[in-house]
Amino acid sequence: MAREEGRKLVAQNKKARHDYHIEDTFEAGLVLQGTEVKSLRLGRASLVDGFVDIEGHEAWLHGVHIPEYSQGTWTNHSARRKRKLLMHRAEIDKIEKRVSEKGLTVIPLALYFKDGRAKVEIALAKGKKSWDKRHAIAERTARRETEVEVGRRMKGMRD
Repeated sequence: MAREEGRKLVAQNKKARHDYHIEDTFEAGLVLQGTEVKSLRLGRASLVDGFVDIEGHEAWLHGVHIPEYSQGTWTNHSARRKRKLLMHRAEIDKIEKRVSEKGLTVIPLALYFKDGRAKVEIALAKGKKSWDKRHAIAERTARRETEVEVGRRMKGMRD
């Protein structure tokens, strides 16, 4: 069987960039059971309620929903169990230090296969206030309107 190459996206937390200011990102491996891998290969997962917790110098992924494999037997996994993250000790220590100092949180951004191995992209993030979200939306809208107007003028179209 040929080895998989490249990156195959399974799940993405699209609301994370809307709800949080992303400060730093890390890539981590996942310790999974066989039926979890098969379920992920079918493209079934949800990162919406997920978060990362550091317990005893180990990183754990909580709240990520990987549904049971439909053709699994009694060996099937539970959908929302906590999963261990595989990271270097220095990265875990860096995350643990910044979370305790600045009051940041660690959230998953994407779940994907990279060269046949399951990986998760996690981020150190700070929650946005509601006015921050409105301000970001207003900026995006204004930027888009100016791009459209510049495009119209470049094509010679006038109002």
